[in-house]
Amino acid sequence: MQQPSTMHSINPEDDFELKDANPQLGERWLNGGRGWLSAGERFTTTYDLVEQSFYLYVRVVKAKDLPPSSITGSCDPYVEVKLGNYKGRTKHFEKRMNPEWNQVFAFAKERTQSSVVEVFVKDKEMVGRDDYLGKVGFELNEIPTRVPPDSPLAPQWYRLEERGGQGKVKGQIMLAVWIGTQADEAFSEAWHSDAASVYGEGVFNIRSKVYVSPKLWYLRVNVIEAQDIQPNDRSRAPEVFVRAQVGSQVLKTKICPTRLANPVWNEDLVFVAAEPFEEQLILTVEDRVHPSREDVLGRLAVSLSEFEKRLDHRPVHSRWFNLEKFGFGVLEADRRKEVKFSSRIHVRVCLEGGYHVLDESTMYISDQRPTARQLWKEPVGILEVGILSARELLPMKMKEGRGFTDAYCVAKYGQKWVRTRTILDNYNPKWNEQYTWEVYDPCTVITIGVFDNCHLGGSVAVRDSYIGKVRIRLSTLEAHRIYTNSYPLIVLHASGVKKMGELQLAVRFTSLSLASMIYVYGHPLLPKMHYIHPFTVNQVENLRYQAMNIVAVRLGRAEPPLRKEVVEYMLDVDSHMWSMRRSKANFFRLMSLFLGLISMSRWFTDVCHWKNPVTSVLVHILFLILTLYPELILPTLFLYMFLIGLWNYRFRPRHPPHMDIKLSWAEAVHPDELDEEFDTFPSSKPNDLVRMRYDRLRSVAGRIQTVVGDIATQGERFQSLLSWRDPRATSLFILFCFCAAVVLYVTPFRVVALIPGLYMLRHPRFRSKLPSVPSNFFKRLPARTDSLL
Repeated sequence: MQQPSTMHSINPEDDFELKDANPQLGERWLNGGRGWLSAGERFTTTYDLVEQSFYLYVRVVKAKDLPPSSITGSCDPYVEVKLGNYKGRTKHFEKRMNPEWNQVFAFAKERTQSSVVEVFVKDKEMVGRDDYLGKVGFELNEIPTRVPPDSPLAPQWYRLEERGGQGKVKGQIMLAVWIGTQADEAFSEAWHSDAASVYGEGVFNIRSKVYVSPKLWYLRVNVIEAQDIQPNDRSRAPEVFVRAQVGSQVLKTKICPTRLANPVWNEDLVFVAAEPFEEQLILTVEDRVHPSREDVLGRLAVSLSEFEKRLDHRPVHSRWFNLEKFGFGVLEADRRKEVKFSSRIHVRVCLEGGYHVLDESTMYISDQRPTARQLWKEPVGILEVGILSARELLPMKMKEGRGFTDAYCVAKYGQKWVRTRTILDNYNPKWNEQYTWEVYDPCTVITIGVFDNCHLGGSVAVRDSYIGKVRIRLSTLEAHRIYTNSYPLIVLHASGVKKMGELQLAVRFTSLSLASMIYVYGHPLLPKMHYIHPFTVNQVENLRYQAMNIVAVRLGRAEPPLRKEVVEYMLDVDSHMWSMRRSKANFFRLMSLFLGLISMSRWFTDVCHWKNPVTSVLVHILFLILTLYPELILPTLFLYMFLIGLWNYRFRPRHPPHMDIKLSWAEAVHPDELDEEFDTFPSSKPNDLVRMRYDRLRSVAGRIQTVVGDIATQGERFQSLLSWRDPRATSLFILFCFCAAVVLYVTPFRVVALIPGLYMLRHPRFRSKLPSVPSNFFKRLPARTDSLL
């Protein structure tokens, strides 16, 4: 195992900072195992954001004509591939002379300990040593190098040799042996020599995989009315309501205020559903006969696939459904004699394709497309991420008195999740895996997390432990530039903030169309249905929680599974919970915005008091000029912002944002506040009264915390107009300022004042429900939320 290297003396404040990395990116290819090809001798591929790692691949396809055992008269063959001290073996087949394995073995070339790779065919014996059937050997310097995008190497038949290689024996084996890199399509499914200790089901949990989130829909159930409802107790006025259930999601209407046999509700209930639709919509009409008891008066179950999918706000047709009397038709014999109940219910149900189903925090959203593919626009860019390595990871678990870490990475952007292979027992793992995403909106965030794999063979842990994560906002990246940085993995524990290691990434954002990029910055952040028929704040939060649960369940059914704790950590499941530390961080973010106004007020006071006579004289002259020539006010203001933006270009951020412990107020947090932040919800405090008050306080304060954070976000977006944090937005803004300065200079001031006034006072008929272009542009500007823990 590689132990963490001894760290040199560094400034504690720099330990949590983003660092530059200088990996050897790009492709270098072995010339038949005997040299290097220069860059001009081959075409460049897109796999250029990682350090090339060479592997010796051995594909064992099948064997034929194997000799039977002299004792049993049959053969139980398997293949063993040996390179130095590394051995890999296939599974064995019972009583089969012509077995087929089709398995690939990958040996890291940097750990090669031999010049010969040997492939043995053996006969498994129940007792004693396995019988030797034959072997095939290859000299490493004679093995060909496969250069993508070449087609896979065709396997060939080889005659088996005796143990000493003196002669041939009966039997042949089909093999393909080549040297390639991690770009080879056989890489993800291959048996790896550095994971030889993993066995059983753990083998599937170490492979790299790509996952796709299920397609999520909002299911809108408009409960209109019911007819001929017959309560069980006719001596009292019924208190009728409708309970709707989809899977584990349960919602209820209000009790109908008119206590009649034909109740009317006209309420919308919204659920989250995922394709393929496995659940049914179950509606029950119930009568509340007691605060703790309801009588079911009728029931309806309908498959979700029967409902219409709509793409806009046009209403769908409503339908009447007959209700079944609850309790009838349970047994097959009763179902044949079932009497239809005369009650029925009137509903309007549809699957909403015009919304984007939120399954992650809106602050770190990675996808904004509507559910219906027909409404998708063309991509505006390509995001490429090379997950290079991690450095100085801390031990995450113990075995036999020794700490170790089995690390893997998970990256999430849009509907696509990727998982790297697990590097076993290594504090400095190297993955060197590259992934690509289509970008439909640059104002989105990619999240990359590092986890410790606790589901390998022999492990008793049941949850994968998180090591840390990195968030990168795409709008802060310059187009066509490669960012190679080492990101600190910072995690907040109950004992305080802790650096768990560093993650080295190579990131490149490629813009496909400048016109589409400009169009996106003036487009609404979410699909238009979110503005025409918006959800309430409580609905958004509840639906997000349900969507996250569905995504976690579906991804947990993949092979290997992407487990629930991983999905929850990547989607920031607890981002809305109350925290005194977060509240302080948001409060001081807000206060920092007013520092500029306070400084300007102090400066103006100094001018009035002639603290600096030269400055005071210049301000008086400027004031007289603007008073005599008021048409210069707005051009001067926009020209000033244009020049400030150009000046700030020299000081623009050179790196993407990262977790900031000072901004997050994590470096000096009080232990009692951390104890409160890591407390369970509901609280685990012993006193019932304290628990009730404590939970209520946390719930209310969490909403206040969100409001304060939103206010701070708006102010920080205003600051980012000229800060070049988003180079495209700043370029557009300063270009607009320059054009505005010219136009306002040649336009009479009275006209300039009249047009905006008439526009602000326009009739509602001329107003749109969609936000304006300036509002859309402003909402896309980056804030410092990406740097918050």
